[in-house]
Amino acid sequence: MSEADAETAESTPGRTEVWIEKYRPETLDDIKGHEDIIPRLSQYVEQDDLPHLMLGGPAGTGKTTASQAVAREIYGNDWRDNFLELNASDQRGIDVVRDRIKNFARSSFGGYDYRIIFLDEADALTSDAQSALRRTMEQFSHNTRFILSCNYSSQIIDPIQSRCAVFRFTELSESAIEEQVREIAENEDIEVTDGGVDALVYAAAGDMRKAINGLQAAAVMGETVDEDGVFAITATARPEEVEAMVAQAIDGDFTAARSTLETLLMDRGLAGGDVIDQLHRSAWEFDLSEEATVRLLERLGEVDYRITEGANERLQLEAMLAALALENEA
Repeated sequence: MSEADAETAESTPGRTEVWIEKYRPETLDDIKGHEDIIPRLSQYVEQDDLPHLMLGGPAGTGKTTASQAVAREIYGNDWRDNFLELNASDQRGIDVVRDRIKNFARSSFGGYDYRIIFLDEADALTSDAQSALRRTMEQFSHNTRFILSCNYSSQIIDPIQSRCAVFRFTELSESAIEEQVREIAENEDIEVTDGGVDALVYAAAGDMRKAINGLQAAAVMGETVDEDGVFAITATARPEEVEAMVAQAIDGDFTAARSTLETLLMDRGLAGGDVIDQLHRSAWEFDLSEEATVRLLERLGEVDYRITEGANERLQLEAMLAALALENEA
């Protein structure tokens, strides 16, 4: 780093840090949203009666943060010595369960009744590894507590689920994300317009990490974070653009709809999956009849499946728009 860069970094404290870590809540009370979950976790901590936990839900909704906050409140400054986190893709096999987890569970420690093992993305564990984990949970239940984080709890075998208190984290509310964004902007002395906040909330789609990363990225581009900057930096289409494309197809103007799609994919750099996600999120907000909305959702399901199976995303999206246009003509 040059002297000029160093001076710039010093004059803008915090902008060289990763904000999702800088502003990660350290206590359960600091976590925004999940008003039905946080009080129950706090009760476990206050009563010193922590069971095995399974936290399920989408990414960026606070599962890892809640797990670390539990450890911090139980162990204080010693939380890192009593909290084992496994989340790398090469840490999912049966050998890890048999070796690293067991070694941590067996190791001696003083001053606490149990240690915590946090398994992130536990639904990626193989069936053999989950069976080994079930036995390990039984064997070391007297001195170890497990917290399992997963996106799809249905991928966890029933014997493990029955041993855990299950908490389902939903997508964070718009108000929770807006509150966090405004708080960070104030702390970092960043001017954010109301349109910029609304754009960050829309682009995040319930994922706090996306909102904070988007804010940090947009803040680097200029002194004021506005709607245009957010949509540009997050590679997100404006809701009205997506709505216009669907409306053009419904009205039978396939050429105009295809032109709008090409702008989104080629000029704006959106992926086909991003377009599908935005269409799905906004389907019922469009000024469309119920019948047209149902047709749109049906087509979206077909396109999403075909792209997942390896079909060309641009071809499939154009076919969807063409089908909507032909249905209107019929």
